[in-house]
Amino acid sequence: MSSASPTSGTSPVRRLSLAGVLRLRRPSEIWFKPALSSVAAVAPPNLLLLALGRLDLAMYTMAGSLCALYAHNRPYAARARTLAWVVLGMIGGLAVALVTASLTRDAVVLVTVGALLAAVQKALCDATRVGPPGNVVLTFISSAALFVPQSLGQIPGHLALAAAAGVWAWLVGMAPAPIRPHGPERRATAQALNAAAAYAAAHGTGADEDHAPARAAGYAAVQAAWQTLLALPATGARATTRQALERLVVRAEVALAAPADTDPERLRAWAHALRGAGRIPRTGDAPADTDELLGVDAELAARPAPLWRRLGPLAPIAARTALGCALAGYASLALGIGRPYWALVTAAALYQANLTLTWSRAVQRVVGNLAGVLLFAAIAPLAHLGQALLVLCCLALNFGAEALITRNYWLGSVCVTPMALLVTEFAGYQATGDLMTERAVDTVVGALVGFLAAVVVTNRRAGNRVEQAVTAADRARERAARLLAEPAPGALEAARRGLAVALTDLRATADGAAGEWWGRALPQERVVLAERSGHRTLAEAVRRQAVRPDRGAGTRTEDVRP
Repeated sequence: MSSASPTSGTSPVRRLSLAGVLRLRRPSEIWFKPALSSVAAVAPPNLLLLALGRLDLAMYTMAGSLCALYAHNRPYAARARTLAWVVLGMIGGLAVALVTASLTRDAVVLVTVGALLAAVQKALCDATRVGPPGNVVLTFISSAALFVPQSLGQIPGHLALAAAAGVWAWLVGMAPAPIRPHGPERRATAQALNAAAAYAAAHGTGADEDHAPARAAGYAAVQAAWQTLLALPATGARATTRQALERLVVRAEVALAAPADTDPERLRAWAHALRGAGRIPRTGDAPADTDELLGVDAELAARPAPLWRRLGPLAPIAARTALGCALAGYASLALGIGRPYWALVTAAALYQANLTLTWSRAVQRVVGNLAGVLLFAAIAPLAHLGQALLVLCCLALNFGAEALITRNYWLGSVCVTPMALLVTEFAGYQATGDLMTERAVDTVVGALVGFLAAVVVTNRRAGNRVEQAVTAADRARERAARLLAEPAPGALEAARRGLAVALTDLRATADGAAGEWWGRALPQERVVLAERSGHRTLAEAVRRQAVRPDRGAGTRTEDVRP
């Protein structure tokens, strides 16, 4: 374990920059899937309500329909469970909101309940890693429902509409399974291979520290691929596919540990072959992979930490969310705006892993929403020509939001904002100018007050978690180092993968803590030393693996190239 004393290379007061906040990224590889799923889930219920002349009920069906936005990156067995929990969570939040709305019309009480619901939804989504879109959609529905007049007798029917639409959303989310049953795990493996290839290609072109972000991204992609593959059944028809993909992920992991001995183009070729529905490429050294995959069995036995333990570190974020949403709603009420839930939802959408990311999201939210208000001014005259056009405009904006949001959050918000404004007109057309003014003011108020709450509620535990992550990485390195001399390949592979996970967690924890404002000095020297020594141990494990006897051929291999 490193004995270096904790020092800081980071000032306790961090600058909040605007550089790159609005820069567009490449679209997600599956940007069209959530976009099409959203339209497929929302259109039938809305068109049915249009035919029945009851578009005023669309908010309840949209609560269930919007669940189709979730879990597109998960294997279908895991997706089925996740979508079911999302639907139940959506209905649960809606139920609390509707019951509260039926019992009181006190706006202060409604805002308070909405803020508490937002905090719970934020903590649960972050702890279970449900997302994107995370808690924002859940909070939007529950907060809006708080301000819709209700009676207790109406609630069962409204919840039934949401549940029916939720079942339809579940079916939409699972629809691709018969066509491409292994699509999610193939994509995750391809992403790991491409990330490893990018690091291997960059290695040697500069100082090792210059490539630390690429290396961290590579290990994060590999870890995501392992999590995806380990969610698959270990037996049955899917086991053969899983094992073939595991071997490719192992090759990506080997490339990260020994980039100088890696052929990046071969990794990219394997990744490209996984894009379609053809045969999974073989690494050409399956016998040598046998011992590597023994380490996977050890991971299968590992259980995730209990939910309550995962919720503990999220307490500062939950407190920020509750305080920020409540204050944003109260400020909107003080200004006399009739929809304080817009300010509440704006605040809820800001909170990210640290204050720096929260600042970036606040800027993106304000820019996107204000641009969206202008887009609404252009669309409203067309939408007001008839309810059918109103529904069609909402569907087009729904598609646009999901298609563009992966480029940058603000760009997706340009479509989300007019869509939300048009949804308020399902029960009847409203003055365009008033809607625009209220939305613009609520956006600015929600972003300003929400961010100030994030500044007040500092995450003082971030430094402690960095210390814990450094200790965990040191212990994982020591375990792997001990096993290097022992003839237990399966145990060594499990230890090697455990070290890779620990280093990935360390980098994520350090990055998150570095983005906090007014935080204590971080042990930057210990982090650097732990990462360097850990990656050296990983490389040594790869070299030891490379000269291991090949039980299938009875010879040794000296080439660690994937």
